[in-house]
Amino acid sequence: MAMSVGTSGEGEVMVEMNTTPLIDVMLVLLTLLIITLPIQTHAVKLDMPAPNTTPPTVMPETVELGVDFDGTITWNGVAVDRGTMDAYFLDAAKKDPQPEIHVNPNRLAKYDAVAKVLADAQRLGVTHIGFTGIDQYN
Repeated sequence: MAMSVGTSGEGEVMVEMNTTPLIDVMLVLLTLLIITLPIQTHAVKLDMPAPNTTPPTVMPETVELGVDFDGTITWNGVAVDRGTMDAYFLDAAKKDPQPEIHVNPNRLAKYDAVAKVLADAQRLGVTHIGFTGIDQYN
């Protein structure tokens, strides 16, 4: 007599519940819930300030101050010596509004030269000073 031992090609019985119909029912219920919700039509009252119709005040002039790698100082593209630069700083400090001084040092400029220019500007009363072109140092 022949007897079969082991699997006969039939898979094991699945004991897990099929969740696909359950998910479908949940999606339908969610869709119905979204459709039946009332649209929120309330609004929040805000007291917004009135727009400013006056033209802006006089914009301050801008001055391009360059420091080259050899210590040469340029004021709006014109080479100047330290005495002339100090006179320009004094003139700028007296103006109302003060001009914006945009310092653009060369990448190879010595720190000492740039620091002296900034110290002179501070000593002579220039307050609106900043750096431009700093992306070249990345």
